Amino acid sequence: QVQLVESGGGLVQAGDSLRLSCAASGLPFSSYNMGWFRQAPGKEREFVATISWSGARTDYADSVKGRFTITRDNAKNTAYLQMNMLKPEDTAVYSCAAQRLLSNRANDVNYWGQGTQVTVSS
Repeated sequence: QVQLVESGGGLVQAGDSLRLSCAASGLPFSSYNMGWFRQAPGKEREFVATISWSGARTDYADSVKGRFTITRDNAKNTAYLQMNMLKPEDTAVYSCAAQRLLSNRANDVNYWGQGTQVTVSS
């Protein structure tokens, strides 16, 4: 059974930082591309970042470029999202995703985590 378990969310102030973690089990982690998506209340889910299976390639949404960094540790079966200079508009439920295809499309996600809430106050 595949499990993606996110952690690290919380309530912070604008300008603060958070690091999200996604611990994976039940799948060959080093063979999967990993991504982060988010969904704010009343809005559609949107792409945040993705990283290739080797870590060599990354891609980011324009709204987070220069502020967020996605990384992975294949030895620990864990992906991370370092979020700096957080803004109120970053408030959302952040979900981890495992993808066979390196993509920024939610339809290409094979497995989803349950999500973790990030709230940024102004």
